[in-house]
Amino acid sequence: MTVKLDTKLQNASTKLNAAKQEIGKIVIGQEEVVNLALTAILSGGHALLVGVPGLAKTLLVETMAKVLGLDGKRIQFTPDLMPADIIGSEVLEEGAKGKRTFRFIPGPVFCQLLMADEINRASPRTQSALLQAMQERFITVAGERHDLPKPFHVLATQNPIEQEGTYPLPEAQLDRFLFQIDVNYPTEKTERDILLATTGTQISAPKKAMTPKQLMEMQDLVRAMPIGDGVVDCILALVRGARPEETEHDDIRNAVSWGPGPRAGQALMLATRARALLDGRLSPSIDDVIALATPVLKHRMALSFAARADGIHIDDLITKLVSKIS
Repeated sequence: MTVKLDTKLQNASTKLNAAKQEIGKIVIGQEEVVNLALTAILSGGHALLVGVPGLAKTLLVETMAKVLGLDGKRIQFTPDLMPADIIGSEVLEEGAKGKRTFRFIPGPVFCQLLMADEINRASPRTQSALLQAMQERFITVAGERHDLPKPFHVLATQNPIEQEGTYPLPEAQLDRFLFQIDVNYPTEKTERDILLATTGTQISAPKKAMTPKQLMEMQDLVRAMPIGDGVVDCILALVRGARPEETEHDDIRNAVSWGPGPRAGQALMLATRARALLDGRLSPSIDDVIALATPVLKHRMALSFAARADGIHIDDLITKLVSKIS
């Protein structure tokens, strides 16, 4: 590692620590969720936040946009939402001399941090419009390409309880998300802190900790960060061991109908580096792979019918797999 890269990594770690502190002032008691969301963005990816209403998912996204200096927008997904409501559309205009031309009006997807609230409430057609934009980083309307701003990230939310009137995301579309982040209830002490901090006369406001340009430079640093052969071997063993066709573990072979593809390994390669940078370390370790195994693999694996009938959970299978390879 060159001295110049070493210095850049240390400076980036300092800025990221300041950003975490600013977010922590607003989003109380969700340190792991905040770390995973920041890791996803540092990796250049998107994240799916899964949790019941009222756990500060929307607040997290709004706060991150302000702290990271990103242009943030929100879309409330509903069954009647159309693709044009997301990506934009062309309108016919008539000029002063009677000449008619089409003008493209950008949709809310043209931002740097988009919150897709309750993404599973929109129809598959509308979901696909957003997920295509997430993957390609551009949209096409009337044969003309329109590039999205840089950086571009999506933090989508999903309610795991109320499924009436929803359209569950297909597994192939879920694979577009770098992480699935489970947002759980706070502890009693944390909930007490939330009550005291949010019901008074003075409400804290986050401060901007970096610019979009600085964030993009950090994303380049993540890709330049060295990674050891042992970590790469661990990632390969984890991803390939989660596939029922290739695994040596009976638990996976008997309970999983299909496993993660190469994109899961790519996600782990980037995310372990980003997690190390977020922690102030100059290279990732096997501990990073272990810590990120569940959010990377959970939405990229499907249980067999028999496993679901037996009450088996993906989280438990991933935990067993990690214990066997670590």
